[in-house]
Amino acid sequence: MLPTTRRPSTTARRAAALAVPGLLVLALTGCGALDSPAEAPRESPGGEVTEAADADVFTVEVGDCLNGSAVGEEGALTESLPVVPCSEPHDGEVYAETELPAGEFPGADALQAQGDEFCAAQFETFVGIPYDDSVYYQWSLTPTEEGWAALDDRVVQCVLDTDGELVTGSLQGAAK
Repeated sequence: MLPTTRRPSTTARRAAALAVPGLLVLALTGCGALDSPAEAPRESPGGEVTEAADADVFTVEVGDCLNGSAVGEEGALTESLPVVPCSEPHDGEVYAETELPAGEFPGADALQAQGDEFCAAQFETFVGIPYDDSVYYQWSLTPTEEGWAALDDRVVQCVLDTDGELVTGSLQGAAK
């Protein structure tokens, strides 16, 4: 894929919607469902995911691999992301995160810009080449206004996206 044909990165809303590059938008909630998704199954707290599962969006961590193409259809409701062990085929990997400072909600557009800027800056460090030279994409999970206010959610997470190409292992240092 040529860098000039790259699709623009988009932002996800951790507590209300997930925008996967292209068209996919899902609603996520931070609380309230009777049948809430569980934490990602890990070998130990903070360890690697040990089996495929629909993990609560708030339990996904840097280093987790996921199947972004299996997240769902546009408009589908979900509280989870499909994590898998990185040793299994996957098309996404959470590669960085930051916590934004307390304060007023900056607005969805400003938050998206902050997430995109942070994730783009971290992309080269993780992959090993600049974003514009890579065959991969990135998207970010960011708080919604509701999550910002009600859940004090300030976390922005960056997801490396292979555009459906299944890979095994981490793409850290892949330089592709």
